Amino acid sequence: MHLQLGETSQPVWVEFSYTLNQITDNDQEKNSLILMKSGVVSDDGTRGYFCTKNGTLVELDAVESPRWTNHGQPAGANVAAIAVVASKREVVYTISSAGDLYEYDRKSKPSWKKHIWQEKTAKVSPLLPSKGCILHGLSGDHSESLFLLTKEGTLVERRLHQRKWKWVVHGSPEHQTLTSITLALQDESSETFISLFFPTSTGSVFEYQMPKQLGTVPNNQFPGAWGSHEHPLHAKAARGIAGLPLQVGRILFALDDGRLAELHLAGLGGETSGPSVPQNFRRKASTKYVWTILDVPESEGWNAEYCTEERGPRNCMAGTKDESNDSGISSVTGRRKQSQAQNYYLLLGTSGEPNKSSEEYNLPDDWIRSNFRLRLLYEGKSFFLITNDGLVFEYVCIENVWVWLRHDSSSTMNGIVGSYNGSLFMADTFGSLFLREWSDNEIAWRNCTAMRKGRSIVGGQPWDRLPGKARRATTEDSIFFVSKNGRLLQFMVYMREFKWKDCKNPQNVKVASIVDQELFRENIVFVTGRNGRLYQYNKVTDLWHEHYQSQHLILSEFPGTVISPSTKSLSGSLFMLSREGGLVEYQWNTWYGWNWVEHGTPYKGVILVGSPGPSFEGNQLLLIGSDGNVHLRYMDKNAWKWKDCGFPSMGNKIGEAHIGGGVHEEKPVRIDENCASGLNKDQDNLADLNLNCEPKVASTRPIPFSEGSVIFELRDGRLAELQLVEETEWTWSRIIGTPNSLCLENYWIALASS
Repeated sequence: MHLQLGETSQPVWVEFSYTLNQITDNDQEKNSLILMKSGVVSDDGTRGYFCTKNGTLVELDAVESPRWTNHGQPAGANVAAIAVVASKREVVYTISSAGDLYEYDRKSKPSWKKHIWQEKTAKVSPLLPSKGCILHGLSGDHSESLFLLTKEGTLVERRLHQRKWKWVVHGSPEHQTLTSITLALQDESSETFISLFFPTSTGSVFEYQMPKQLGTVPNNQFPGAWGSHEHPLHAKAARGIAGLPLQVGRILFALDDGRLAELHLAGLGGETSGPSVPQNFRRKASTKYVWTILDVPESEGWNAEYCTEERGPRNCMAGTKDESNDSGISSVTGRRKQSQAQNYYLLLGTSGEPNKSSEEYNLPDDWIRSNFRLRLLYEGKSFFLITNDGLVFEYVCIENVWVWLRHDSSSTMNGIVGSYNGSLFMADTFGSLFLREWSDNEIAWRNCTAMRKGRSIVGGQPWDRLPGKARRATTEDSIFFVSKNGRLLQFMVYMREFKWKDCKNPQNVKVASIVDQELFRENIVFVTGRNGRLYQYNKVTDLWHEHYQSQHLILSEFPGTVISPSTKSLSGSLFMLSREGGLVEYQWNTWYGWNWVEHGTPYKGVILVGSPGPSFEGNQLLLIGSDGNVHLRYMDKNAWKWKDCGFPSMGNKIGEAHIGGGVHEEKPVRIDENCASGLNKDQDNLADLNLNCEPKVASTRPIPFSEGSVIFELRDGRLAELQLVEETEWTWSRIIGTPNSLCLENYWIALASS
């Protein structure tokens, strides 16, 4: 696609479509389907050069009528990236996937030439397939200097002077890995130095200065001067993405959270400056660079769906208007206050000393089973359970009767880590991922770890969807998992075209668990590291971002839960637990941006255990306490409150401070009508309690069963359903005997194998 100005001076898109017979093939090989990977435009704007996915160089000449030419690839190599186009010599420099530099010159024979290391200097690592930059006249008249990066992150130069080529190694700042090159625009009348800017793997930006003329320097060698511009406050530069020079003294860089940042001279540039240089600005008076963060529509709260027709075009300029009364956030319109500091954090721990977030914690041996023992399949109709022995059972309503069905598997299962379109993903005791699906009216098991690039896993996404909300299928549908070595894995599932992708992990940090996958922010996966910090992965840009977090706040390794007042609102929160057992909220709203809020614990001496439960009504969250009770955190008149829901024992209804709990005798609501009649039959067996019964709630992560009910596991292995009857009133509706419990040995209505 090409963007140009139309007759009315409005930008319009022009499509350059092509067919195979329209492409002139210079390498005499049969054309196949050509898909573009990246491209570079010549300095005069008349030609575009593209690197294809099959490793060839393609040219588009758009002077008159568009004409495509396939220049093929070097002998025994491919074109992994176009380094630069030397327009004066009409030469294209490319880099192969092996890290070798090649030159394409249509006027020479052969057209492709390889640049090799012949100097006495030891060869550095292979080149990084990425875009470089070219400077003319640096070493003298008619000289040419091509600056490139190596795979080790160092700067090298390929220099042409007096018809002789040579390599020059410029290195890198100490303990830094360079990831991309940006050539700053130069003021020809006053500049004495040329500056190159480099985002590094740590998210900082470094500047490398060289004199304009090296002729006066002995042997034309100049080590250059490295200077650090660090990065904006609480944000880091995106790795591997070059900056965009706006004008002399102004460069735009992408941040790893999706926003933009301008690095500019003090007094020149910034969010309130236009493209022209102020008349009263003295160029020589300021040499200090400063950062200005620029919000962009797509990154407002890191949400790709921010600027949509549903919310109106005004969102792109002024921000969204959130009028929800349930969010606990005042209704505001417009951008958030730039002066508002996001510094509301947890207090010090009980020891009075800051926790060391750099210390990594290993996951417990029973981590998968305690967090992924239960999984909902069909809302109000069916859910699955993994027993202590690794057996797979389904609790399902068949002809108005609730029964347990056993599903045989070839391996001992450890947990159910995901579901998609009626299929379940389970992990066995060795960490192998299995897919349970229907095939020709029969249940089939498929080993996904045995597929190409498959890995062993230790966890998956906590929730498949929000309660009562259907999931929309897209061509990008994927399920994310955590590998044993702490990396985030993406498994594409759309149309059963299964494919693994290694999303790696934040720098020097292993992933502990997935907090949320795309329920809070589309295309964003929130994770906690084993150092107790919060990170996000953008599956579109492949960028990792570390969220700003107080050094005193250390998150637990448990998954989290999303609360959002409505599907149309961008406001909402991620709820997680701290390692000290307190409830923590990471909140976003359009006025104040991101903020950390501490909710603490229900009572003194009672901490929260296990993963946060599902959320309901956009303002209610169920949690499990160390006292074996279920506790409700809910919003009442814009204020958060606690309520103790107790545990399912014989007694009265739940009160605000009642600890014992109770059993509700009414039929559950919002359950499939054909199955509702059989629910209360479960209560007939409550009189059979024996010494093996312990009705308090276990720390196993609960699951939503319907739009208004939740299934918890009890300490004796039975299950119990907690049901919403009105507003914030929850009652225990039934206890379910399970194959995992000795409490009700004669409970079964039916047991069948499938």
